[in-house]
Amino acid sequence: MTTERIARIRERLDKAIAPERLEIQDDSHLHVGHAGARGGAGHYTVHVTAATFSGKPPLERHRMIYAALQDMMHTEIHALSIRADSPDESPPRHDNARTHS
Repeated sequence: MTTERIARIRERLDKAIAPERLEIQDDSHLHVGHAGARGGAGHYTVHVTAATFSGKPPLERHRMIYAALQDMMHTEIHALSIRADSPDESPPRHDNARTHS
């Protein structure tokens, strides 16, 4: 289920934002026993780097991400931690980070 859910998150963000870099981490194991976890919805962290974020404030970037995932929020995603930056703001890639192409 987690792999499929991550694939759906990736698909929606790809379509709505066309990121240059997209990292998705499932943090659900850190919230075992939490009300949202008991209901089956997951806790995720996303790091999205996209040219479309250039010149936009953080709140607008977050709204774009939430809009892309709207149909998954509260059913499949209980909590979402977001890092959204433009290519000129993005830190160097770590060796274990996956670049989305």
